[in-house]
Amino acid sequence: MIIPWQDIAPETLTNLIEQFILREGTDYGEVEISLSDKVAYVRRQLQSGDAVIFFSELHESVDIKLRNQM
Repeated sequence: MIIPWQDIAPETLTNLIEQFILREGTDYGEVEISLSDKVAYVRRQLQSGDAVIFFSELHESVDIKLRNQM
């Protein structure tokens, strides 16, 4: 089930994005990018609809996925 990012409290959304980044080990190339810049990048993807927040009832987990991977 897709959860609209607008329905999540701002602090909770930031924590969710940070956990996603740290769990995925997101790499943006040779240049080091700060965690806050990575959070802003993922937030923009959510706002544009390129990424979605997905809740799995089966696994009782929340994840961020690219819309084209759904």
